Amino acid sequence: MSEQAVSLGQYVGSLKAARDQVRDREAFLERCARKYQPPTVAGLPMVGLGGSCGKPAFLLPFVVRFDHAIVERLEAVAERFDTFVEYGAYPHLKLKEGGQEIAAVQDWMSATLIFLRPSFDRKEELLQALQAALQPREDARESRSSS
Repeated sequence: MSEQAVSLGQYVGSLKAARDQVRDREAFLERCARKYQPPTVAGLPMVGLGGSCGKPAFLLPFVVRFDHAIVERLEAVAERFDTFVEYGAYPHLKLKEGGQEIAAVQDWMSATLIFLRPSFDRKEELLQALQAALQPREDARESRSSS
């Protein structure tokens, strides 16, 4: 990619291999060089791509443990962005109109990742809202530790 600023979508696209490049070692190494200089969105570093969806992944600076309060805050964010939450193995935010997936939150033991559709116009605002909604609250930690 050139030195000019590129969109998140362009960056993600530059990491994917064309059919005729899947066995090209040099093209792979060129893509890796770009991968090691990822962009940030809303102050969060992009840390990878979803294996099946190909959406960029952003690492939260804390680990999420879903509970009723966090899920309610997540649903409130979904409402603000005209989406709904679909609960599978992980929660996904999907557009109310058409059901297109916009974001997903993966809560692992040691990290929480948000996968984000690069073409979503309000992606930076959504990422900030998700980070704020998913942030563990001091009062929730205190009530868990006192039980």
